[in-house]
Parts: sequence; C-alpha cells; structure tokens
Amino acid sequence: MRVDAAMGETPQLKSVLITIRPHWIALFKAIIESYDNLATLRTEDPRRNRLRLYFAADQAAEVEGLLASLKDRFAIERLD
Repeated sequence: MRVDAAMGETPQLKSVLITIRPHWIALFKAIIESYDNLATLRTEDPRRNRLRLYFAADQAAEVEGLLASLKDRFAIERLD
C-alpha cells in the first residue's frame, strides 16, 4: 500500500545496487530517468562503476522488469 507523502508520511523506499561498464552509464541513466517518477539513479562508487537505483516500494515490480529487459544490453550485474 502506498503512503501519500502529502499526508505527512514518508513513502517506503527500496534500492538496488548494480554495476555496469562506464561507457554505458550516461545512456543507462537517461533511460532509467526517462520513466517519470519510476526511479532515480545515483553513483555510489565511481571508481568501481557502482550505481544505486532508488524507487518507491510499490514500483518494485516495474523497476525489476525494466532491469531485466536491460540486463543483457548493458551487462548489468546486481551487487545486493
């Protein structure tokens, strides 16, 4: 169940730690963030190309589906 932030409660957040090749990061970020309000991508460790996706718990299925569809194209490795 999604909790509305306007009601004074914080929505539950989830995250996924991944790594991809550095030359794909900008394109991957553009694709992820082109889905309005789905997820936000942050660089957690630039030396190791580790990225963290943050998203609302009720969007987990959509995020997992998107990651699965992009896994081969971007050689995504899950680290969590």
